[in-house]
Amino acid sequence: MRTRRVGTILRSVTDSTAASGSSQQAGSPDHSAQALALVDEWLPLPDIAEQTGLGISKVRRLVEDRALIGFKHGSPKVFKVPALFIDGDAPVKNLQGTLMLLADAGFPDEEAIVWLFTPDDSLPGRPIDLLRTGSKKEVRRRAQALAV
Repeated sequence: MRTRRVGTILRSVTDSTAASGSSQQAGSPDHSAQALALVDEWLPLPDIAEQTGLGISKVRRLVEDRALIGFKHGSPKVFKVPALFIDGDAPVKNLQGTLMLLADAGFPDEEAIVWLFTPDDSLPGRPIDLLRTGSKKEVRRRAQALAV
Protein backbone atom coordinates (compact mmCIF):
# COMPACT_ATOMS: atom_id res chain seq x y z
CA MET A 1 0.00 0.00 0.00
CA ARG A 2 2.79 2.43 0.95
CA THR A 3 4.64 1.72 -2.29
CA ARG A 4 1.58 2.37 -4.42
CA ARG A 5 0.69 5.66 -2.67
CA VAL A 6 4.27 6.93 -2.61
CA GLY A 7 4.63 5.87 -6.24
CA THR A 8 1.58 7.96 -7.13
CA ILE A 9 3.04 10.95 -5.31
CA LEU A 10 6.37 10.38 -7.03
CA ARG A 11 4.77 10.27 -10.48
CA SER A 12 2.86 13.47 -9.78
CA VAL A 13 5.99 15.34 -8.61
CA THR A 14 8.08 13.83 -11.42
CA ASP A 15 5.48 14.87 -14.01
CA SER A 16 5.38 18.43 -12.67
CA THR A 17 9.19 18.73 -12.62
CA ALA A 18 9.41 17.29 -16.13
CA ALA A 19 6.88 19.87 -17.29
CA SER A 20 8.98 22.63 -15.75
CA GLY A 21 12.05 21.54 -17.72
CA SER A 22 13.91 19.73 -14.94
CA SER A 23 16.53 17.23 -16.03
CA GLN A 24 15.36 14.70 -13.42
CA GLN A 25 14.73 11.27 -14.91
CA ALA A 26 11.11 10.17 -14.92
CA GLY A 27 10.38 7.61 -12.23
CA SER A 28 13.56 8.10 -10.20
CA PRO A 29 12.71 8.08 -6.48
CA ASP A 30 13.73 11.59 -5.53
CA HIS A 31 12.12 12.02 -2.13
CA SER A 32 14.03 15.26 -1.58
CA ALA A 33 12.23 16.87 -4.52
CA GLN A 34 8.90 15.56 -3.25
CA ALA A 35 9.56 16.95 0.23
CA LEU A 36 10.57 20.32 -1.18
CA ALA A 37 7.35 20.41 -3.23
CA LEU A 38 5.14 19.50 -0.26
CA VAL A 39 6.68 21.62 2.53
CA ASP A 40 6.08 25.35 2.32
CA GLU A 41 8.51 26.57 4.98
CA TRP A 42 11.86 25.24 6.15
CA LEU A 43 13.97 26.39 9.10
CA PRO A 44 17.74 26.07 9.52
CA LEU A 45 18.85 24.99 12.99
CA PRO A 46 19.94 28.49 14.14
CA ASP A 47 16.43 29.79 13.36
CA ILE A 48 14.91 26.94 15.37
CA ALA A 49 17.21 27.81 18.28
CA GLU A 50 16.11 31.44 18.10
CA GLN A 51 12.41 30.62 17.78
CA THR A 52 12.40 28.10 20.63
CA GLY A 53 14.86 29.84 22.93
CA LEU A 54 16.95 26.67 23.03
CA GLY A 55 20.69 26.72 22.50
CA ILE A 56 21.97 25.55 19.14
CA SER A 57 23.58 22.51 20.82
CA LYS A 58 20.20 21.50 22.26
CA VAL A 59 18.60 21.85 18.80
CA ARG A 60 21.36 19.68 17.30
CA ARG A 61 20.67 17.13 20.05
CA LEU A 62 16.99 17.09 19.05
CA VAL A 63 18.10 16.16 15.52
CA GLU A 64 20.51 13.50 16.83
CA ASP A 65 17.72 12.08 19.02
CA ARG A 66 15.37 12.11 16.01
CA ALA A 67 12.88 14.45 17.66
CA LEU A 68 13.41 16.52 14.49
CA ILE A 69 14.44 15.47 10.99
CA GLY A 70 15.34 17.34 7.85
CA PHE A 71 17.98 17.38 5.15
CA LYS A 72 20.47 19.65 3.44
CA HIS A 73 19.16 21.69 0.52
CA GLY A 74 19.23 25.14 -0.99
CA SER A 75 22.23 27.12 -2.11
CA PRO A 76 24.44 26.85 -0.21
CA LYS A 77 23.26 23.47 1.07
CA VAL A 78 22.10 23.96 4.66
CA PHE A 79 20.40 21.44 6.94
CA LYS A 80 16.78 22.54 7.34
CA VAL A 81 13.74 21.18 9.15
CA PRO A 82 10.10 21.67 8.14
CA ALA A 83 8.75 24.65 10.12
CA LEU A 84 5.58 22.71 11.01
CA PHE A 85 7.74 20.35 13.09
CA ILE A 86 8.06 23.20 15.62
CA ASP A 87 5.11 24.11 17.84
CA GLY A 88 5.85 27.28 19.77
CA ASP A 89 9.03 26.67 21.71
CA ALA A 90 9.44 22.91 21.17
CA PRO A 91 9.12 20.15 18.59
CA VAL A 92 5.57 18.94 17.94
CA LYS A 93 4.71 16.80 20.96
CA ASN A 94 4.01 13.47 19.25
CA LEU A 95 6.41 13.82 16.34
CA GLN A 96 9.39 11.87 17.72
CA GLY A 97 7.48 8.62 18.29
CA THR A 98 5.97 8.83 14.82
CA LEU A 99 9.39 9.47 13.29
CA MET A 100 10.70 6.37 15.08
CA LEU A 101 7.86 4.25 13.66
CA LEU A 102 8.56 5.52 10.16
CA ALA A 103 12.29 4.81 10.57
CA ASP A 104 11.44 1.30 11.77
CA ALA A 105 9.34 0.89 8.61
CA GLY A 106 12.47 1.69 6.57
CA PHE A 107 11.68 5.28 5.64
CA PRO A 108 14.68 7.56 5.06
CA ASP A 109 14.19 11.07 6.47
CA GLU A 110 13.14 12.61 3.15
CA GLU A 111 10.50 9.92 2.58
CA ALA A 112 9.23 10.32 6.16
CA ILE A 113 8.76 14.03 5.50
CA VAL A 114 6.87 13.23 2.29
CA TRP A 115 4.59 10.83 4.19
CA LEU A 116 3.91 13.34 6.96
CA PHE A 117 3.04 16.15 4.53
CA THR A 118 0.94 14.13 2.07
CA PRO A 119 -2.85 14.10 2.59
CA ASP A 120 -4.04 10.60 3.46
CA ASP A 121 -7.49 9.45 2.30
CA SER A 122 -7.86 7.34 5.45
CA LEU A 123 -7.18 10.36 7.70
CA PRO A 124 -8.88 13.74 7.88
CA GLY A 125 -5.93 15.55 6.28
CA ARG A 126 -2.16 15.32 6.48
CA PRO A 127 -0.48 13.32 9.25
CA ILE A 128 1.59 16.36 10.35
CA ASP A 129 -1.57 18.44 10.86
CA LEU A 130 -3.13 15.72 13.00
CA LEU A 131 0.03 15.40 15.10
CA ARG A 132 0.03 19.17 15.64
CA THR A 133 -3.51 18.94 17.05
CA GLY A 134 -2.53 16.07 19.37
CA SER A 135 -4.22 13.30 17.37
CA LYS A 136 -1.42 10.77 17.39
CA LYS A 137 -3.38 7.52 17.64
CA GLU A 138 -4.59 7.23 14.03
CA VAL A 139 -1.37 8.64 12.59
CA ARG A 140 0.71 6.09 14.48
CA ARG A 141 -1.65 3.31 13.50
CA ARG A 142 -1.07 4.21 9.82
CA ALA A 143 2.70 4.46 10.37
CA GLN A 144 2.75 1.04 12.05
CA ALA A 145 0.80 -0.46 9.15
CA LEU A 146 3.55 0.68 6.78
CA ALA A 147 6.06 -1.59 8.52
CA VAL A 148 4.01 -4.71 7.76
